[in-house]
Amino acid sequence: MATTFDISPEWRASQLHFYYRQLFITPPLVSRRDADLSGKTAIVTGSNTGLGLEIARQLLDLGCKVILAVRDEVKGERTLQELINGRDLPSGFVEVWKLDMLSYESIMTFTKRAENLQHLDIAILNAGAQKAEESFTANGFEEGFQVNFLSTMLLTILLLPIIKGKRTGSSPGQICILSSDMAAWSKFEERNTTPLLSAFKQKMPKWDLMDRYCTTKLLGQPFLSELSKHVSPPEATVSCANPGLCGDSQLSREFQGTLRFAFNIYSFLFSRTCSVGARTIANAVTTLGDQGHGQYIEDAKVQPMAPIVYKSEGLRFAKQLYEETLDELSFAGVRDTINNL
Repeated sequence: MATTFDISPEWRASQLHFYYRQLFITPPLVSRRDADLSGKTAIVTGSNTGLGLEIARQLLDLGCKVILAVRDEVKGERTLQELINGRDLPSGFVEVWKLDMLSYESIMTFTKRAENLQHLDIAILNAGAQKAEESFTANGFEEGFQVNFLSTMLLTILLLPIIKGKRTGSSPGQICILSSDMAAWSKFEERNTTPLLSAFKQKMPKWDLMDRYCTTKLLGQPFLSELSKHVSPPEATVSCANPGLCGDSQLSREFQGTLRFAFNIYSFLFSRTCSVGARTIANAVTTLGDQGHGQYIEDAKVQPMAPIVYKSEGLRFAKQLYEETLDELSFAGVRDTINNL
């Protein structure tokens, strides 16, 4: 992990700097002159609407074949038609594949299918959840934690050998996980729970949807840092990237009443569009090359992760989190997958 930045983790994590970025910084658009992705193939999860749709659109603009990984295939087909409308593309240049991030079986079926691709160069793991009400999956974990962390890390690990083996040319394959400013704002009151993951099988004393979302995004950062130590960047890179607050992302689609009203005002004042937010993701998998390996990318440059990640406490729980997560996902053979990279 890089330890020197042009900004301190604490200042970058501040609310004031968040407002500054949202209002005064615009990440650059990647053009075909910057990165020509002709002949390459990308997977974009959660690509029916919002940010995922815009990421897919920008990759298409760069000449990349795109696989839309979606839970609802009917909506996915409508998205496909929207993307190809007005473009002269060969048949099959945009595909729709089923992927339900609440289902381990769906994730494993999806990656088995990906093994049959001729090429796979990029995977952007955008699918996420921000739950208005506390709910739990069949295997006992809170749904936001399941989607934003556990399932996303399983998909990351299972895609790594595929991207490593099926990348086009000599450039590294790229896996980019969507992160958030809000990772740095987590109270992370679960940090001293042993085992750590068991905290996310318990009801919160009072449901705090914002803090739970912050925490699920925070956990992805130290896990990614640990995972990156086992991945060779000349062959594949793993990174996380923050698009910023995008008002049209539909991540807040479950919000109701006063909460929705307040969020809409906040979003009106400070949000970007998804088309602008998607630029950082496009840069993360193109112009940055292997600079982003194991790193957090914001506004198209490598920036500090949440401050806790760099503290002794963060280094301790990162190893605990990594080991517990691999144990939880052991049914999928993730340790062998990582060891064989």
